[in-house]
Amino acid sequence: MSGENGPRPSGYAKPVIVPDSLDDLRGPTQGIVDLPRHLKWSGNSRYDLAQPGRMRDLYRAVLNEAASTEDLATYVDRDSLIRLWPTIWLPSSVRRAWEARFPNLNADRRSAA
Repeated sequence: MSGENGPRPSGYAKPVIVPDSLDDLRGPTQGIVDLPRHLKWSGNSRYDLAQPGRMRDLYRAVLNEAASTEDLATYVDRDSLIRLWPTIWLPSSVRRAWEARFPNLNADRRSAA
């Protein structure tokens, strides 16, 4: 995956990482996921995907903190991301970067409203 850096917001900000294709996202959809420190540096880094809302929380953490497209591929699942996209709270810079690369996410969000 080569789509490392998305648009950079003005001022000092961490770059937004976006994959080249949603098909690159092959993360788990069940079980317990323990995020490494660079993705979840405070609070509970363990996500039981059987618990309501925990996959959404996992994706919010990973999309905000991903340092590489490999982070995204490891922890985010394509179909689950598409399904959850309308309900994941993300900073506007992250949401814009993803929706610029994948306009269908924005369309899905509008139809869910």
